[in-house]
Amino acid sequence: MDKIERNKVLTAIIFPTIFVAIIGLIHFAGYVLDVSFVSYGVFPRKLSGLIGILTSPLIHADFKHLFNNSIPLIILGSALFYFYKEVAFKVSFWIYLMVGIWTWVSARESYHIGASGVLYGLFSFLLVSGFLRKNKNLISLSFTVIFLYGSLVWGIFPIDVKVSFEGHLWGFVAGIVLAFYYKKQGPQKVEYVWDEEDEEDDENAYWKVEEEQQAPQQQINYIFKPSESKKKD
Repeated sequence: MDKIERNKVLTAIIFPTIFVAIIGLIHFAGYVLDVSFVSYGVFPRKLSGLIGILTSPLIHADFKHLFNNSIPLIILGSALFYFYKEVAFKVSFWIYLMVGIWTWVSARESYHIGASGVLYGLFSFLLVSGFLRKNKNLISLSFTVIFLYGSLVWGIFPIDVKVSFEGHLWGFVAGIVLAFYYKKQGPQKVEYVWDEEDEEDDENAYWKVEEEQQAPQQQINYIFKPSESKKKD
């Protein structure tokens, strides 16, 4: 890996890592101080719950909840910033905001916390974008995302009442919406264009060069000359 590529990878990792470090410090502070931040989650359709649109992704129920979100956030977030750096900040911002707003509007009346919605948004964006753009490298990334985190799709269904499937669902929807919205921005399908030249007018065409290099044809003229005996007659 050359220096330029190494710097590109490190830059892609920085922002997801910073986000994970922030949510980790918040949870650790709550653990040390024995303080619960659950009340800062999204509480649907209550004015006091609006603050959760901004704060709920920063709050986690326990260390297991935090850990389960942290590793995928770093991996998928880094993939976003590496392959889609032109739109990475915009996609991250809108996923964050859309998940919170839609959860506040439609979810069950309970506190919804955790960065799972953001995680699902990253997952679906990376999954769908590769196929929309028809770029071989990005399609390979989409299949990699399916292989690593395809099981996440079960989280959008109301299987476990303790899990905010609404946040997962809206995150998944947000990623797909943004994949379509930003499909013309960032990396695109690689088109190979071959130069078309008028071969008839090409002075350097191989057959013309060969013709010029051939030796000129010799012209033989046959002249009839009568014999001496016929002249005497």
